[in-house]
Amino acid sequence: MQILEQPETAETTYKTHEVEGFLDLFFYRRIGYWLAQAFARLKITPAGVSLLGALCGVMAGHLYFYRNLAINVAGMALHVCANALDNADGQLARLTKAGSRKGRIIDSLADHLVFVSIYVHLTLRYLVQGASPLVCLLAIAAGISHALQGAAADYFRASYLYFVKRRKSFADLDSSAGLRLDYRSLSWSDQPWHKLLLALYWNFTRQQEMLSPHLRRLREISIRLFPQEIPEWFKTRYQRVASPMFKLWGLLMTNTRMLILFILLFIGQPVWYFWLEVTLFNLLLAYLIYRQERMAQSLMELATTAR
Repeated sequence: MQILEQPETAETTYKTHEVEGFLDLFFYRRIGYWLAQAFARLKITPAGVSLLGALCGVMAGHLYFYRNLAINVAGMALHVCANALDNADGQLARLTKAGSRKGRIIDSLADHLVFVSIYVHLTLRYLVQGASPLVCLLAIAAGISHALQGAAADYFRASYLYFVKRRKSFADLDSSAGLRLDYRSLSWSDQPWHKLLLALYWNFTRQQEMLSPHLRRLREISIRLFPQEIPEWFKTRYQRVASPMFKLWGLLMTNTRMLILFILLFIGQPVWYFWLEVTLFNLLLAYLIYRQERMAQSLMELATTAR
């Protein structure tokens, strides 16, 4: 693996400014760019970086098990490292032109492993202290909520990149129908690992499309109406109506979750994190899906009438 084109600045490895959060732009992306350059020189693949980040995150989750603030702070440091590596893997893929569907699947799987570790260890933290077994149900509900929130936020961001930036090299907006065909073309005996990854990604994509059926339909219509290239007038309109929602979607992404979790660990009440997931964050998700669906419906009407 080698750098084909050396970018002049870290900004050339960003997805786009609109979809990057404040902490990403001024902290994680800058560290990620430096790490990406180092990993490129060491010939480490983006998937390797994703797995290294997952290892740091899983270890962080374990350190959250202990009711000791110093140990928890060490876990927070590892959690920050995991997030920095999560940024670096994508930047490395863009830096080396090594982006792929398989890499995106491994990156998503690594993210899920990190938060599974966190949820499991926080639950065990309370169980060993004599908490009611009902905390397990709360943790499961919070974990499912987290997965749905993350899927919807990722779908909105990927859709924006698809319609406004159309950077196919690292922002493909895959469909569950296409993934199903690819999945069925693989054999468990010949390619078990690849088929397993594709099965997980197919399921993830189906969840996204179920959460936002109008956005899925908008993609289908755009392929039919604009087979070669999405026209500038449509890109401009999509950008204008979608951009105001990014700050709210950002509240459902990793940086916000980490900040809230760190605060709750400092005050010794991380179980409140579960309650926030199933209440406030779910209410925000419902509101954003409502707005997203209305936006997609209006854009469908615009595309069909203007065409």
